Amino acid sequence: MNLVELLKAALFGLVEGITEWLPVSSTGHMLLLGQFVKLDVTEQFWNMFLVVIQLGAILAVLVLFFHELNPFSRAKTPEERRGTWTLWGKIVLACVPAAVVGLPLDDWMTEHLEGPFVVAAALVAYGVAFIVIERVRAGRARALTSSGGAHFALPEVAEGASATVLADEEAPVQDISELGWGRALGIGLFQVLSLVPGTSRSGSTIIGGLLLGCSRTVASEFTFYLAIPVMFGASALKLVKYLLAGGVPTATEGMTLLVGCVVAFLVSIAAIRFLMGFVRKHSFESFGWYRIVLGALVVAYFALLA
Repeated sequence: MNLVELLKAALFGLVEGITEWLPVSSTGHMLLLGQFVKLDVTEQFWNMFLVVIQLGAILAVLVLFFHELNPFSRAKTPEERRGTWTLWGKIVLACVPAAVVGLPLDDWMTEHLEGPFVVAAALVAYGVAFIVIERVRAGRARALTSSGGAHFALPEVAEGASATVLADEEAPVQDISELGWGRALGIGLFQVLSLVPGTSRSGSTIIGGLLLGCSRTVASEFTFYLAIPVMFGASALKLVKYLLAGGVPTATEGMTLLVGCVVAFLVSIAAIRFLMGFVRKHSFESFGWYRIVLGALVVAYFALLA
């Protein structure tokens, strides 16, 4: 395998690792990158690669949150271990809607909804949603503060804090342990929206979490956890379909997938740490503007090609 193909695979891993966790649509970015960077692989392998490369990204979640997600940890008390099992129950419950809708529609989605204009429309629509939601939350926090009705856990911090921080302090769910079964299922229903390319799985579930009363940190953290069964399941499904259809990767294709997964894993660790630090003091509004600008550029580019 030549160096150029290795660099291409690394580039796809880089894009996957960044965009899988930021609410900007990893599938949309990968499809768009594929318009400009062509891998030396078959179309059959390419369709599988787009999904299976996510395994590298999901491994980063397992590494970073291993203690939180490990119900067998000896460092946890019996009560904490029961809490971890309960968390896994909520994760599984939240994944049911996407599985029920996504499994029968997987091939149809791939065939009909992976066009650039669908991706662009989803980028813009959810970009607007992020901006509106964050501004409404900030406005509500300002109103509560000015009326003296706000009740924050840390009033000495809230006094000089921005509306962005106050809006998060006002959210009913401040810790992942406070996330109830109903809210978990509600976030899972929002995850169904991510079946449309360009929507963003993390974007859909984060928006769902915010609308259902979660802080940005809780919405982001639960989004990471939901990715484990969803992405493992989607990757396994694509891989099985690829093999059943007679797909046998060449040496070049095998190295392409390996390099892409390894780079996606390394970059995902940095991306997750960045996002968890970012959301403590900043809103998702900047990601909304990014999505709108990118969506407009996609429309302009492919309109010129038409």
